[in-house]
This record gives sequence, C-alpha cells and structure tokens, in this order.
Amino acid sequence: MRLAFVFPGQGSQSVGMLNGYEGNAVVEECIRRADESLGFSISKLIAEGPAEELGLTVNTQPAILATSVAFYNAWVAAGGPKPVVMAGHSLGEYSALTAAGVFSLEDAVKLVRFRAEAMQSAVPVGVGGMAAVIGLSDEDVVAVCREASEAGIVEAVNFNSPGQVVIAGEKAALAKAIELAKGKGCRRAIELPVSAPFHSSMLKPAQEQLAKRLAETTIHAPQIPVFANVDVQEHATPDGIREALARQAAAAVQWVRTIERMKTEGVTDIVECGPGKVLCGLIRRIAPEIRCYSIADAAQLEATLGKIKEAEAL
Repeated sequence: MRLAFVFPGQGSQSVGMLNGYEGNAVVEECIRRADESLGFSISKLIAEGPAEELGLTVNTQPAILATSVAFYNAWVAAGGPKPVVMAGHSLGEYSALTAAGVFSLEDAVKLVRFRAEAMQSAVPVGVGGMAAVIGLSDEDVVAVCREASEAGIVEAVNFNSPGQVVIAGEKAALAKAIELAKGKGCRRAIELPVSAPFHSSMLKPAQEQLAKRLAETTIHAPQIPVFANVDVQEHATPDGIREALARQAAAAVQWVRTIERMKTEGVTDIVECGPGKVLCGLIRRIAPEIRCYSIADAAQLEATLGKIKEAEAL
C-alpha cells in the first residue's frame, strides 16, 4: 500500500463545511489560528455564510486552505499514516505545501488571500472568463483554442480528467471556442460562474505580484514530496517552490499527469483532504484502479483510517 494525499481547490467550499468535525480540538485550534492570522473570523463565515460572501475568491481561498490543513492535522492526530507524496489542485497546492511543512498555517492563509486579490485584480471583471469542455480529447480542445484565438486570448488551463478540460480567456474568444467545441461534437461546453480567467496567460500580472510576495515569505524544505501543478515535479528548494507557485497563477493545472505520475510511482490509495469529493471523481476517471477516500467529516476520517490500516496489513 502506497498512500497519497490530494487537496481540493476553489469550488469545493460550502457553508458549514466544518460541521462534521464539531468538537474536534485539533480542527478547532487550526481554524482559531487562521482567524488570528487573517485578523477576521473566517470561521464565522464558514459556519454561517452567507454563501455569496464565502464564494468571493478572497474568502474562498483562505477558507479552503484552513479547512484542508485542519483535516490533515486531524488525520495525523488520529494516528493516520503520513502519505508518501501529495498534490493539490490549483489553490490546493498551497494546502498540500502547508501540510508538508513548507509554510506555517499563519503565513499560508495570508498568502492565499493575497493570491486571490492579485488574481482578481489582474483582469477587470467582465473581460475574461472560463468554460468547461466535456467530451473532447485534450488535443482537440487545444486545437479549438488555437483556432478561436483569432478572436483574442483563449487557452486550455485545467486538464482535469480524460474528456474534461477547462479553458479560459477573453470573453469573445471564449465564446468562439465554445462554438467550435460544439461543432467538433463535444458533449457539453458551458461557461463557468467565475470572475476571472484563472491560470491563463492573462494572469501574468498576478504571477509577477505573487513572485514578489513569495520572495518575502518564509519557506522550508518539504517534509513530504509535493508534485507541482505546472510541471508535475517535486521542488525541494525554497526557490524552486517559489518559482513553481508564481508560474502556477498563469499556467495550466496538469491534474491528469499528476495522478498518472502517482500511479506510475506505485500509489495505490489516495485520500482527498478537504471539503467535498470533486477530486475523487476526477481520479476515478483518470486511474480507476486507485482507491480514493474522502475525509470531509470525522465519521469519514474514521472509516478511511480503518480501510487504510487494513490495506497496510495486507
């Protein structure tokens, strides 16, 4: 049995996502530290909403990071074995690195709030967007974007699973790409309810701002390898981590390649560490032979711990 952990990105948040760990001292301490570092009560926003405010990227990013790291700490405190490798989807890469000891929780929540502000301010609201294309190969989606780029910037930015690619860019080019994808016979091509073309080259200003902020942030060598979104490599030095994270803001998330590399390296079991089960759904489509578990509440953590210990005993 070889265990990996993965950490979700934006879109997995929900009001009440900590309710399943009510009374867990490890989780509560983690969230208290996040509140203190941010200077406002992210815990109250997670507990009570409103959903619209929790859904603003400046709140979503620190909320998901704090929640995911709290769940990881709860896993370790419950006697869960440490993974041999980790990865995170987009924002989740910061959660993975925090769990791996690269950032302190206090620095991480402030860093991802800054990341959110930088990404949001890089492109005025209404200028760019994102769309999910379902049912075309990666190559076809890339070709569609190339053809649609006559109308402006549009790029493939999240390779999520076979037949599911997210594209991002300028509104006119995005609309053209959606039209071309439908012409190629995709099952669905739908614009996503997001406020910016995340992970596209339009986010270069955010990349530059992040590089400066990361240069001022204390970074430790990871205690567990973390595969980076941009190149599916582990970066062991502070400068390597800084460069990979800065590039990530304006580069594609290589999720399919990440899970394929885990499979190649003998990973048999993956725990999704954070709210929701989005990544487990993607992993089942990429590598159905890998067992995937969620620990989004204390009961799931206990059940997963039992299954992992059984697998270890085999």
